[in-house]
Amino acid sequence: MMKKMRWRFIRAAMIAFSCVLLLVAGIINVGNYCVTAARQDRIIEGIYQYDQRMAADKTGRTEKNGFPDLGHAGRKQPESEYTTRFFIVRCDTEGTVTEVLKDFIASVTEEMARTYAETLLKKGSQSGYYQHFRYHVYEAEQEKVLIFLNSDSEYEFMYNLLITSSCVVVTSLLIVFILIFLLSKRAIAPFARNVERQKRFITDAGHELKTPITSISASSDVLAMLYGEDEWIENIRKQTGRLTKLVENLITLSRLDEETPFPEKEEFSLSEAAWESAESFSATAKAQGKQYVQEIGEGIRLYGDRASVQRMISILLENAVKYTEEGGEIRFSVYERRGKKYIEVVNTCQQEDMADIDRLFDRFYRPDISRSRNTGGTGIGLSIARAVAEAHGGKISAEYLDGKKICFKVVL
Repeated sequence: MMKKMRWRFIRAAMIAFSCVLLLVAGIINVGNYCVTAARQDRIIEGIYQYDQRMAADKTGRTEKNGFPDLGHAGRKQPESEYTTRFFIVRCDTEGTVTEVLKDFIASVTEEMARTYAETLLKKGSQSGYYQHFRYHVYEAEQEKVLIFLNSDSEYEFMYNLLITSSCVVVTSLLIVFILIFLLSKRAIAPFARNVERQKRFITDAGHELKTPITSISASSDVLAMLYGEDEWIENIRKQTGRLTKLVENLITLSRLDEETPFPEKEEFSLSEAAWESAESFSATAKAQGKQYVQEIGEGIRLYGDRASVQRMISILLENAVKYTEEGGEIRFSVYERRGKKYIEVVNTCQQEDMADIDRLFDRFYRPDISRSRNTGGTGIGLSIARAVAEAHGGKISAEYLDGKKICFKVVL
């Protein structure tokens, strides 16, 4: 139990820290992308304004005009004409390229520029990144202007930032995992001590209670021999038996909470174990006028503790027999599917309160207290069944079917 609790603590801490790191890394990378894209869009807007001025002045757009004044783009610096590379493609309204202006770039041929423009026009996108270029499509009455801004340096920076932040996240998670793993044992130590004290108290109290319970039982037998049987002696025996069963269940539950409840596991036939456990309950159910059907697959084997698995099956079947009304149906199934072993107990019930199904495995919880007292229930049986299933690396669940049946399913 403590081992599971420790790993749950580590898992929760790692999930929380991972979310924080991923959020920070995401904000940094997304923020950098947005800032870079906005700055490049301003430069493209400046280039477009320059192109429109040159077109209006009819002076032509050639290299002799010098590097364009980008105005509000804020990139007119002494080195701007050497670091800002771009080309312009003009198209008619039907998407046919009419002119390519590549005075300020040398790495792109006219054929490449035409191909880029035609591809983007077919996609119908207005702006974004394509082949390490930031582009924008401007539409006028009689033409379309596509401006491509070289983004090699920005693209490389964004890529390096992504790789660096990813490495930082992975390294941080590894370091934090090591630290949490080393400190987790100390973190759950107070809880572990409380659980250990609780288990020790239950075990010690159980052993101490056995002596007076045995004495009371023996005294009731002596009274019966001296004065004969009566309702008071019968009630003493009934309550003594109930108390004995309660103490045994508490001790069993405490043992199942240990790190290694089954130190000597072995492979056994789950099919045979299920047949043995179900035999007595089959006869009891039929004697009480209840329909009993069982389907147990052959040759199903399981590695674990045979006695505890049989007790789990007995608890589920006993619970089904108790809470199934006369004329109701009980179905017991054991089968294997994809390497997993399934144990299912389905029975009809008239329990109207469906909201407490998740509490059925809680200790001392009984949906119908008056009926549990009449049948001798203590509210610990299903807790033991869950503990046995978890001790074998499995799980147990309960669900209502059509509001008339309840199904307990064990997956091992």
